[in-house]
Amino acid sequence: MKKLLFIALCVVGGLSTAVAQTKDGELSADMLKDIAKELKQMPVNQALVNAVAANAIDDLAKNHQNAGALDTYFSVETKSQSITDQKSSGRCWMFSGFNVLRSNYVREHGDSIQLEFSQAYLFFYDQLEKANLMLQGVIDTGTKPMEDQRVRFFFQHPLSDGGTFCGVADLAEKYGLVPKEVMPESFASDNTSRATRLIASKLREYGLQLRDMAQKNKSQISMNKAKVRMLAQVYRMLEMTIGQPPQEFTYAFKTKSGRSVGKAQKFTPLSFYKEVVKGPVNGTFIMAMNDPRRPYYKTYEVEYDRHTYDGHNWRYVNLPMDDIEQMAIASLKDGRKMYSSYDVGKFLDRKRGYADIENFDYESLFGTKFGMDKAQRISTFDSGSTHAMTLTAVDLDDKGKVMKWKVENSWGADWGQKGCLIMTDRWFREYMFRLVVDKKYVPEKILKAAETEPVMVMPEDPLFLPDE
Repeated sequence: MKKLLFIALCVVGGLSTAVAQTKDGELSADMLKDIAKELKQMPVNQALVNAVAANAIDDLAKNHQNAGALDTYFSVETKSQSITDQKSSGRCWMFSGFNVLRSNYVREHGDSIQLEFSQAYLFFYDQLEKANLMLQGVIDTGTKPMEDQRVRFFFQHPLSDGGTFCGVADLAEKYGLVPKEVMPESFASDNTSRATRLIASKLREYGLQLRDMAQKNKSQISMNKAKVRMLAQVYRMLEMTIGQPPQEFTYAFKTKSGRSVGKAQKFTPLSFYKEVVKGPVNGTFIMAMNDPRRPYYKTYEVEYDRHTYDGHNWRYVNLPMDDIEQMAIASLKDGRKMYSSYDVGKFLDRKRGYADIENFDYESLFGTKFGMDKAQRISTFDSGSTHAMTLTAVDLDDKGKVMKWKVENSWGADWGQKGCLIMTDRWFREYMFRLVVDKKYVPEKILKAAETEPVMVMPEDPLFLPDE
């Protein structure tokens, strides 16, 4: 095989010198010859080449020594609850946030209570607010050229179903919550891609119309009126695909067996929110981030977050993993689950629901090192937060050292460890990025850091993609 490659390179080299001169930086015939020389120095295992060509890479790279039975014991574990399923949607952030809110209610009202919020209800308003963000952003940048970075941002990302816990806090406080039985999922909320693409296309069309108005010096009042008409069409499309949000409903809390607890009551979404959450969520938590590219113990804010106009920008405190772990342990010991997010695709054994950096040995398979550290992976877009899950348990050894963690996932109860994912601490430290923790578990030093004036960062940064 190497001989054939060398002959082919010689032929290519002869043709290219006769036809054209090479350019700087081109993959030239001479460069291909140099590549061939490098290949000659690399040992070739033909059986391995054949195996890689005919099989899934992860099947071949799987570390057999790491594939034994999992230890499912956890020394600190919160109460289990029903596992949800986001299906073919990018709403993990909402599922994880709701898991935290409902677990807090059940924790105070008895483990027998069964409660699940309607993701479809709040998703409706999430999409409407994101549409408003896009249209208002286009109005505010209407006189700038189309090539401007901010203008391009709005047209490139008019709508998505990703987000963070900040969105859960803002949306729930503003629109309230409803039980899942009151507004169940629709096909489009479970399978978001088609409806999202269609609404996004309409928003881009509307964006061009608003830019035309801005460049013709139309008044702010006329552009606002146009935006209202546009949002009415978006509202109609959301109503058709997700459903009509209820204004009032009757509901009785139920046990896990389905028996009603007390008499059914009339609620509005906001009165139901006050019943189950009690007070505001904003102001009760900090979001911690582990970003080794930036100084620790400083606060950062993401400019033009999806709730810029209708809520709060995404704000976080950058912390070392040691601090993040200690806050997480304190919360779990008090029975409190937490929103957390990860680069879940890295070294994940999906069949077992197990994440560990030694699950797969890609280096031996391909005969090369993958040597970037966490900061380098983030900087080069090789790694970042991609999926939110609910942190529920930690296993500590006799000296208090962390061994492993467990999260409730939103991929259905049949996935992984009965819907949960177990991760080693060494994986957690490399691929965990965000943690939302109640302020009562946060040390004073970190609380003070969270209150400082934030450093503004751009939404195009590789670490600020929304959780999906």
